[in-house]
Amino acid sequence: MSLLDQLEANNARKNAPLAERMRARTLDEFFGQEHLLGKGRLLRRAVEADRLTSSIFYGPPGCGKTTLAHVIASTTKSAFARLNAVTSGVGDVREILAQARERRTLYGQSTYLLLDECHRWNKAQSDSILPAIEEGLIRFIGSTTENPMISMTPAIVSRCRVFAFEPLREKDVRAILLAAIADRERGLGDMNVYIDEDALNHIVRVAAGDVRSALNALELAALTTPTGKNGIHITLDVAEESIQKPVIRCDDTLYYDMLSAFCKSLRGSDSDAALFWFGRLLTAGADPRLLVRRVIVHASEDVGQANPVAMLQAAAAMQALEHLGMPEARIPIAQAIIAVCESPKSNSVVCAIDAALEDAATAAGAVPPALRDTHYAGHERLGSGAGYLYPHDYPGHWVRQQYLPDEFKDRVYYQPSDQGHEARIKKRKDQD
Repeated sequence: MSLLDQLEANNARKNAPLAERMRARTLDEFFGQEHLLGKGRLLRRAVEADRLTSSIFYGPPGCGKTTLAHVIASTTKSAFARLNAVTSGVGDVREILAQARERRTLYGQSTYLLLDECHRWNKAQSDSILPAIEEGLIRFIGSTTENPMISMTPAIVSRCRVFAFEPLREKDVRAILLAAIADRERGLGDMNVYIDEDALNHIVRVAAGDVRSALNALELAALTTPTGKNGIHITLDVAEESIQKPVIRCDDTLYYDMLSAFCKSLRGSDSDAALFWFGRLLTAGADPRLLVRRVIVHASEDVGQANPVAMLQAAAAMQALEHLGMPEARIPIAQAIIAVCESPKSNSVVCAIDAALEDAATAAGAVPPALRDTHYAGHERLGSGAGYLYPHDYPGHWVRQQYLPDEFKDRVYYQPSDQGHEARIKKRKDQD
């Protein structure tokens, strides 16, 4: 490396953001992802042995995907190339593949290719790299915040091991911030920074597992706070100004995952979780009408006759939304959510209608004569209505007679459970 290149590299390191300077250099400096990188775990063993095969690192921002790629780059004996899917094309890939083939031919050296934002590659770009992955010319590492099973071509995913990263735990974010404050080589150690406990807690909490966001906030606080007699003092007020409430990331995958969590919380009778996911979805920009429609459906699908009032409350919530609008309608909607969650549960209604529809789709039998239309003159000559028993003429306003076609006459679609109001229905039907 020339003197000019060395000066440029040194200056680049000095002027790099704190989050970039504090990247882990080894696995021992890496925080979080114990389910992947804990002692004895597959990914850790593969990195330590320099035997990592083509992989996709999938997870939220600031959780360590790119940092782990840097750790691999610094420890591997293989060559390491990096591209960004936003700015690179097929031509860039061909150049890297040509270099990789030359290294393998001349020196027997393997090549890693890290592709940031790999979900942004189209099919043509993805196909350009498939043969190289298959023959082992390169070891591909894709980094993405999007679910690769949905956002990437199946051909690429099928040739890679997918590792799902998780948001960092608060204790990990806290440890990284304290390390950055103390580090004299890469962090803020030479600036004599000290931070109040409540200020540190605020940054950790608002960062929500995104260590990049936390380090950026810490650096901003340190650089914009005047140096006092004892150094740079970061208070809660400074911390609150330095870190903004994160914009809710809501791609298609996360949206449907949250909607699924909301629906399953309704079914699972957890009103706290249902209200939380309702709030998350609203904050992420979901249409409240869609959410109330789900509440109405679950009022029948998961509660049904066990508590018929739940359906009335759900329908009333939709009416309130139409007449009041948001944010006022959040209150009756929350009431309906709680009503569905806290009601006794029964899926007998959805089971009944699905079974009936299945039979109805193949039914070709005639309507029983007693049930046929009698509004026209001469119906007696066709036997229509013959033998019909008028229920109100009998005790209890009920009489046993056949209402189903002959081929389905013994079918039982609605089977009430022993929950709530439905228990009374079950008792009556059992007595019949």
